[in-house]
Amino acid sequence: MAGESDVSENALSCANCGKPANLQCPKCIELKLPREGSAFCSQDCFKSSWSSHKSVHVKAKLSSPGMGTPGEQDSSSPGESWLYCLKRGQSRTPKMPHFDWTGTLRPYPISVKRIVPANIDKPDWADDGIPKIEPNSDFQHTVEIKSPDLIAKMRETCRIAREVLDAAARIVRPGVTTDEIDKVVHDTTIAAGGYPSPLNYHFFPKSCCTSVNEVICHGIPDARKLEDGDIVNIDVTVYYKGVHGDLNETYFVGNVDEDSQKLVKCTYECLEKAIAIGILPVYFYSSLIISIYCLLIFRNKAVGIMKAGQTFTIEPMINAGIWRDRMWPDGWTAVTADGKRSAQFEHTLLVTDTGVEVLTGRLQTSPNVFPWLKS
Repeated sequence: MAGESDVSENALSCANCGKPANLQCPKCIELKLPREGSAFCSQDCFKSSWSSHKSVHVKAKLSSPGMGTPGEQDSSSPGESWLYCLKRGQSRTPKMPHFDWTGTLRPYPISVKRIVPANIDKPDWADDGIPKIEPNSDFQHTVEIKSPDLIAKMRETCRIAREVLDAAARIVRPGVTTDEIDKVVHDTTIAAGGYPSPLNYHFFPKSCCTSVNEVICHGIPDARKLEDGDIVNIDVTVYYKGVHGDLNETYFVGNVDEDSQKLVKCTYECLEKAIAIGILPVYFYSSLIISIYCLLIFRNKAVGIMKAGQTFTIEPMINAGIWRDRMWPDGWTAVTADGKRSAQFEHTLLVTDTGVEVLTGRLQTSPNVFPWLKS
């Protein structure tokens, strides 16, 4: 309930009806908010305005710099529009959900959905979150052999996706939020004329996935600042000229412990060895983990022998501990069941007559962030 204070000395007006006020919201006093907007003429006015007035408290908490708990950490001045994600992106809440967290990481509020200009060609889920063509496509049961024209489009799209990921990698450092990484991914994709495929795919709320520490995959970019010693995977998919290019890499944030370095390097080597021995026009592909857009398919419906002209992704995810996972209340973030760290790497690949072409391979301009590639 509103309490008495010295607001009458300043002739403040009631935030609800505009009459002279001599009461002040106790929560506003606790948060040390300005008296303007927190003064009320009576308990009745205070109660009747509570449903709208309480948003001031949420905004203040989200905007408080230096706070150490989720939802109270400053990130580009998040305000009342920054909320926690629930129900696979279809719901929001101002309070952190209750959950038996497996590690030290916690979700933070997320920003509003980013805008895509009208001139950008979009996939069919962009507006309402529901893919229409994909579920009933013949390519759910067989892998397309792409025409030379489609292969050329795949090369172009995958090159854009690589450049987008490289742009995101360049800003990875302590103090940067994963939301800021998402903004770089979004803006760089749009600047290239593409659409960030994860955005609104089955209501996924962001333009890329950022998986920190114990997050295995599909982490949602939020207001949490990266900390020295973290590892972060950035998963980028770009839609351009009707096709998708998909890749991801796991990066070190500042000074990372030796075990985490070994984990990331091991995962990188798993991908490289899988590409080296596993992509040829004579191998079966039913055992591969194929990533379509941003959704992992573990029970592949398409079974057969690889043929030249087919494209795949390989995406190893390696956990430092047990293989089991848990799902956060947001419905997207998969974390290790024991809270230990996880890493992943991914490339989009084209099967050729003689082997494989890595469509999302590193460029000469790619940031030199992996120690094992420097020697």
